[in-house]
Amino acid sequence: MDLWELERSCWGQGHGLVCGCDEAGAGPLAGRVYAAAVILPRELDIPGLNDSKKLTPRKRDQLYNIIIERSQAWSVAWVEAEEIDRTDILSARMNAMQRAIDGLGIAPDFALIDGNRDHGRHGAITTAHATIVKGDSLSASIAAASILAKVSRDRYMEEMAAEYPQYAFERHKGYPTKLHYERLRQYGPCPIHRRTFLKKL
Repeated sequence: MDLWELERSCWGQGHGLVCGCDEAGAGPLAGRVYAAAVILPRELDIPGLNDSKKLTPRKRDQLYNIIIERSQAWSVAWVEAEEIDRTDILSARMNAMQRAIDGLGIAPDFALIDGNRDHGRHGAITTAHATIVKGDSLSASIAAASILAKVSRDRYMEEMAAEYPQYAFERHKGYPTKLHYERLRQYGPCPIHRRTFLKKL
C-alpha cells in the first residue's frame, strides 16, 4: 500500500507543508488523552511504518525514535482527565489534536486528521484540514502521528503506574479491563481517573 497517496494529493492542490494528526487514549477510564502531529520530509521511506495499533510495543518504540529524528517537525500534546470530565471526550480529542498542530515548529498549510470528526461542543480543529477514516493505515503522516501519540501515552501511564501501583496501570494502560474494574472496586478512583467514565461503578 502506498502511504503517500493522500499527501501527494494535498501537495498537488498547493498545500506545501502537510501534517498528519492522530490521538491515543480516548477509551480508557483513566489518564490523559494524547495527540501528535507530524510533518515528514516528502516521500521519506520509514520501513515498517504503519498504524500504531498494528505494531508491537517494541516496534513502536523503534519507530518513535526514527520519526522524531527524521521528521521536519513533530509535536505531542494532551488533555488531562479533569478537562475531559469538564467538557467531553470528543471535545478533548479535538483540543488535543489542535494543540499538537499548534505545537509544531513549522506551521502546516494543511492537516490530515485521523477519523471522521473535526469538532465537538467545546473544541474543534481550526487548521485547514481533511478528516480521513482509518487514516493511520492510509497516510504516512497520520501513521507517524499515531505512533508518537500511542508511545507517549503508554509512557505516561507507566509513570502513573509507579505513582498509583494499586491499579496496575502498566498492564492495562487505563483501559476498561476486568483487572482494572477489580482494582477500582477495591480501591475506588484515584486523581487521574475520568469520573464521567465511571458511571457503571
